[in-house]
Amino acid sequence: MAFGQLLEMHYDFIHAVAWKWTRSRPDADDIAQDVCIRLASAIAGFRGEGRFRTWLYSLVLNAVRDLARKSTRDRRKTEEWSLDPSTQDGEAQEDDMQEIWTAVQTLSPKQRDAVMLVYSEGLDHAEAADVLGCSESTVSWHLHEARKRLKIILGREVA
Repeated sequence: MAFGQLLEMHYDFIHAVAWKWTRSRPDADDIAQDVCIRLASAIAGFRGEGRFRTWLYSLVLNAVRDLARKSTRDRRKTEEWSLDPSTQDGEAQEDDMQEIWTAVQTLSPKQRDAVMLVYSEGLDHAEAADVLGCSESTVSWHLHEARKRLKIILGREVA
């Protein structure tokens, strides 16, 4: 009940800040929803040392930055795919992807998990590290080793 009232009191503020930073209603809607979800667990971290709105503002800005990073990653992936000649032929692309994912299944579990989280789920190295319970550099190392192994298995470079 109290949490719902807190959301009602601050939702317009959350949405307005998100809109000011993104200038996109759909993005502001997504960010506001994400912040409301994050707020449920993050509220325990509010120490009351400053104003609640100031703390909430930083939560919204972090969500804006997260969305911007995700958008940049998605845009890069789209650009990479559009430049990849294999994407011009859907059937060839599907066969190529199947070959790659079959090869991924032969990797060690840690390498396979890192590859799946980063390349299939779209997580960055830090997010994958959180999921796997290791450091970001360990994820990077697993991906490096996976690329080397896949190059041997497939006889060519892989993204």
